[in-house]
Amino acid sequence: MTDTPNGWPQGFHAWTGRIGLREESGDDLSLIASDRPCTSAAVFTRSLFAGASVLVNRRHAPVQQTRAVVTVAKNANVATGEQGERDAVEIAGLAGAAVGASPEQTLISSTGVIGRLLPMPAVRDALATAAQQWSEHRDASPLDVAAAMMTTDTRPKTSAATVGHARIVGVAKGVGMLEPDMATMLAYLTTDAEVPADLLDTALRTAVDATFNCLSVDSDTSTSDTVALLANGAAGPVDPDEFTAAVAAVCLDLTRQLASDGEGATKLIQVTVTDARDRAQAKRVAKAVVNSPLVKTAVHGADPNWGRVVMAVGKCMDDTDIDPGRVRVAFGGLEVYPQHAGDDQLALLTEVMKQPEVPITVTLGTGTAAVTVYGCDLSAEYVRINADYTT
Repeated sequence: MTDTPNGWPQGFHAWTGRIGLREESGDDLSLIASDRPCTSAAVFTRSLFAGASVLVNRRHAPVQQTRAVVTVAKNANVATGEQGERDAVEIAGLAGAAVGASPEQTLISSTGVIGRLLPMPAVRDALATAAQQWSEHRDASPLDVAAAMMTTDTRPKTSAATVGHARIVGVAKGVGMLEPDMATMLAYLTTDAEVPADLLDTALRTAVDATFNCLSVDSDTSTSDTVALLANGAAGPVDPDEFTAAVAAVCLDLTRQLASDGEGATKLIQVTVTDARDRAQAKRVAKAVVNSPLVKTAVHGADPNWGRVVMAVGKCMDDTDIDPGRVRVAFGGLEVYPQHAGDDQLALLTEVMKQPEVPITVTLGTGTAAVTVYGCDLSAEYVRINADYTT
């Protein structure tokens, strides 16, 4: 079970500051760090246009000793060439030095507009202030950090779980250009559990596969996606199975928050595909449904138009073992295909479609595998947000 965190796990601290990238008031730079060594794991976007921060992180992450994470919001530092990568290296060094970590123990994330160099004088000044204030002003909460990470998000995302004597606290951002593929989306999990590096890596990758990689807002993969898990061992060892389950629970909670806050979203869509040949087929079909603009707009308009769902399933033309005669579709547990809803059910279906969370189930009849994916409806506000966005 997850809850709202009221602080960081033992030994973790945070700081936020402002460098002026956010036009409105509010911080746009954040630091999370442990005051003791950590074991870590991380996954990143597979985009061919991965940002400079991701390129630097790919060199640092394999050491699995990350102690600090610095995030710049409102500028992605993507497609900025050699200068952008030099800037990312410098920021990792300055941020690490501010909290007593080496550059190799520091991850950097940048998220926002593509194609613009970072305002390095402002970044240097802010990190110099962080270094001066770290010992006395490192009390930023998970909510503070999540807020400082936001771009077009409308609310900060945090989650927490307890496992044994240890805690797991996660923060995340991302509501657009959001179809993680590892894993615009960032998520950091911190824990005071003592966890071996191999278990930490397995737990994170397993959780990411079932949560963040089952999330889509608009079918576009960001250039900056990063998910990291840091464990400093301050609370001692925990049960491996319980830890793995708790990491998955926090990731799922953050995934649902990201989906429900998708750009312009008014509803969370949950698509479950069952009785599939394997997980790959189930996920492929579920993503086809949740990514369909016609399904999204039907959900937005509370229209129980099951024809759009079977259309989306039909796009998976390479899955030749899918037989329309065996497929079943239900909205909120009410079957709409092949058993068409009668007039007595239309009112119930309309109520299902009006809810803030709309569950759609597709039964394929090709096997026994199942996958659930998460997304959101498509509104006029999504178009407005992205029509006004610059690169």
